[in-house]
Amino acid sequence: MSTQRSDARRNYQRILEVAEAEVATHGADASVEQIARTAGVGSATVRRHFPTRQALLTAVFQERIEHLIAYADGLRTADDSRAALLDWLRTLLDYAVSARGLADALAYEPPTDRPTDHSCGTTLEAAGAPLLARAIRDRTVNPALTPHDLITLTVGIALATEHHSSPATEATHLLHLLTEGLTLHA
Repeated sequence: MSTQRSDARRNYQRILEVAEAEVATHGADASVEQIARTAGVGSATVRRHFPTRQALLTAVFQERIEHLIAYADGLRTADDSRAALLDWLRTLLDYAVSARGLADALAYEPPTDRPTDHSCGTTLEAAGAPLLARAIRDRTVNPALTPHDLITLTVGIALATEHHSSPATEATHLLHLLTEGLTLHA
């Protein structure tokens, strides 16, 4: 029994390693069949470990998502709540631009009445929510904003700029334009 479990763990790790490389090369549309072939397993084995494309993408981006969660947590006590929120959004945007497929993975997650607990989008919304709530409380951003709005806008910028000659520069420019519109004016 333990041999079977250790084989399953090895398969899981190998599939994940191959998936990371394939997603880095082909983005969120990386072929599950190609991942299976390269990992030396069948497509059914990949689907047993990752029943949906979203589950596979979530696993691929887990480390980056964890870093964004920790970064948001560290910003919760910053002196300037608006600056902290914008800093976190810039970091999210940088990740979404540099990690091919992350923006696509997040774009697959429309808001629902019952979001998936461990999805990338739901996790990031939960990480950014305290930063947004504090900035709203401090009256430094529009109170109508939701965490989902911020993730959607940031992902939209990443997707809209991915084919530019300098995606990071264009994305940063668009985020700057967006954040000027977030500011409350008396």
